[in-house]
Amino acid sequence: MLKKLIVLFAFLSSSICFAALDINKASEAELDSIKGIGPSTSSKILDERKKASFKDWNDFITRVKGIGEAKASQFSAEGVTINGAAFKPSATAPAAKKDPKKAP
Repeated sequence: MLKKLIVLFAFLSSSICFAALDINKASEAELDSIKGIGPSTSSKILDERKKASFKDWNDFITRVKGIGEAKASQFSAEGVTINGAAFKPSATAPAAKKDPKKAP
């Protein structure tokens, strides 16, 4: 029985570590704990969030300088969400350049 309780406790502890972090509710310390977000970026996020909560990822990318789709994708992979939604790259992303040596 004790082994089952230990396993259950370990499972619950590990699931808490991977819980999503909503950008509209996160503290400065929580933001700083995300890989790729340092003190400068977290202060930019908090400054913009004071004006109004982020509606979605596009709003976040537009309002926070230095954040693009690549960073948004990285943050999302780290468990960051906006209003419970993970980042999905836009369908209007630039197409890959064609190699002129290859025939179409």
